[in-house]
Amino acid sequence: MAKEIKTHPRFAVVGHPNKGKSSIVSALSLDDTVQISDTPGTTTKMRSFPLMVDGVVIYELFDTPGFQRARRVLAWLESHEVTADKRHEVVRAFIHEHRDDERYNDEVELLTPIMDGAGIIYVVDGSKPYGEEYEAEMEILRWTGQPSMALINLIGERSYMDEWQMALGQYFSMVRQFNPMQSSFGQHISLLESIAQLKEEWTEPVKHSISLFETHHEHILVQSAESITQLIYRSLSHIQRLKFQTQEPNSKDEESLESAYQQSIRLLEQKSQKRIERIWSHQNIEKEQELLLFDGMDLFSSQSASIFGLSRGEMMLTGAVGGAATGVGLDMLLAGSTLFLGSAIGAITGAVGAYWGFGELSEIKVLGMSVGRKYLEMGPMQSVGFPYILLGRALYHVDIVSNRSHAMRGSIDLEMSESFRQRWLTTEMRKSLEMLHRKFRSDTEIDVEDIREYEGLVRECMRSI
Repeated sequence: MAKEIKTHPRFAVVGHPNKGKSSIVSALSLDDTVQISDTPGTTTKMRSFPLMVDGVVIYELFDTPGFQRARRVLAWLESHEVTADKRHEVVRAFIHEHRDDERYNDEVELLTPIMDGAGIIYVVDGSKPYGEEYEAEMEILRWTGQPSMALINLIGERSYMDEWQMALGQYFSMVRQFNPMQSSFGQHISLLESIAQLKEEWTEPVKHSISLFETHHEHILVQSAESITQLIYRSLSHIQRLKFQTQEPNSKDEESLESAYQQSIRLLEQKSQKRIERIWSHQNIEKEQELLLFDGMDLFSSQSASIFGLSRGEMMLTGAVGGAATGVGLDMLLAGSTLFLGSAIGAITGAVGAYWGFGELSEIKVLGMSVGRKYLEMGPMQSVGFPYILLGRALYHVDIVSNRSHAMRGSIDLEMSESFRQRWLTTEMRKSLEMLHRKFRSDTEIDVEDIREYEGLVRECMRSI
């Protein structure tokens, strides 16, 4: 039987004020509620930020105030002449004696979780020169006797990495460079693997945490694919209706219907994007506009079509694929007696339909017989190219969100590139997608297997980007 993991790893993130401690806590705990500010002294109380997956704490980080009176604290500690094996007891005595002393509030707050068993992550700004004033802080941490590592955070443009590496190496068994603003999943895992080496007792629980974290990451990739699949299916199958009272509908009625149809799909996209942000624990991302989330690039704009959509030639080829599929069904029905003529006719019909339907979403139909009870109907989606615009925007959004550090604040920076589509939409992928798009556009009931197949294709696209 495997040994039971009785406790989760805990780490106190400590250091000089305004060196990026809170940003590192936010990035590593995947929590964008951590208070971050350029003003020194923003963190005045120690706060716990556990990273939880399905109710299980993977590990726990403590955001702490910066050292304020490190030299005075070190002088107090050194006034007690004890051997190295007793130094941690002196630190405990300092906390006990000064717990209600406002002068040493910050030091008591940051030392408390360490003396309660948390490992130490010491943070410095590698864009500022090394100074002797940091040595008092590092010496205090050495007195605690807890396993420790140092992270060099380059906040500014200049770099003093060499001198920091030399100095930190004399106090910490491990020194790493880490930028919380550019923290990726791979860097996160690499840092945890480094932490596992700091103390033998930590190896098993940290490795267990890494396994849980990797499983969690795969799970949210699956959830993202599910959300995008539902967006595509609901958008393609959506039907919008509008009642009219006159004998025949006029152009304004048709314009109102098309406007309502487009707005419904915009709202589907917006809800999907919000769900993606919740999945990746980015609930607090700011947006200047609720519906125009791509820097003013509307879902139905020519710019969206240019960057994410298909060209006329690609639409004709895609339409031909769908038409051929219909033709194959006819050939099979006739047991091959048409010599695959049905496939050829279907391909030509699909290609021509795609060409003449370029830019059109769906036809508008008049339904109902009695005067006063007639209505216009638009949908399901007939455009061959539009699903790729919608899917491309969804993939781009999830790519940005999934790679956004939780230490970032403010709005999403969506800088579109016309080469983005080439990274995921291969000819073979387009063929596979189109077979399912045709089913989504039809009035027939969709099998669960079709949905699962599309989710698999979306995951494949996500891996490509």
